Amino acid sequence: MSQSLVSPFSDNLREPSVRGFMHVPASPSGDGFILTHGAGANCQSAFLTALATAFCESGLTVLRCDLPFRQLHPNGPPLRGSAERDQAGLRNAVEAMRQRLSGHVFVGGHSYGGRQATILASEEPGLVDGLLLLSYPLHPPKKPEQLRTAHLPNLRTPSLFVHGARDSMGTIEEMRAAVTLIPAQTELMIVPGAGHELVSARSVSKVAESVVEAFWKFVAQ
Repeated sequence: MSQSLVSPFSDNLREPSVRGFMHVPASPSGDGFILTHGAGANCQSAFLTALATAFCESGLTVLRCDLPFRQLHPNGPPLRGSAERDQAGLRNAVEAMRQRLSGHVFVGGHSYGGRQATILASEEPGLVDGLLLLSYPLHPPKKPEQLRTAHLPNLRTPSLFVHGARDSMGTIEEMRAAVTLIPAQTELMIVPGAGHELVSARSVSKVAESVVEAFWKFVAQ
């Protein structure tokens, strides 16, 4: 198999800036994927790295990027009021990828990162060609009444949700109900036995490969 190239990426011409790692395949398809992290992680998490590697091996140019809140603070959750800036950072990442590529651009995010992607896409239809939502944080743990679904009826971007069967931020039944609010193509992929992190050290490669396979089947529909 031909080797892909992975290198640090930075675009400081936009505010907020875009920073992360770019995976360039040996034979690019012209399509791209942006992957970002959850509230407690960064773009160097093992799962995002495994996903980026697997998508790149399928021909996609992949950007793993840190959201603006993580660029400012190396540790800890996003500060109150940072969501809009994080969405702007994702928009800038999309623009940076579209300058490099002529094909489709997809966005994927784990937990908080995925939620910000759905809000951005609901407000800017057509910005991206598809979403991959890993462990969408439907509600805070043990607070099912605080649903984060108000924007979903405005989301018109095809969206594949990947959810652990034991996720404390949304049961499978709750997720199925939430997905029906979206007036676009959707699918819910369940990872048996998984919690909010979706993977363990032993399962990360296998789950990443399964997610990539499921995503290609989803966009081919």
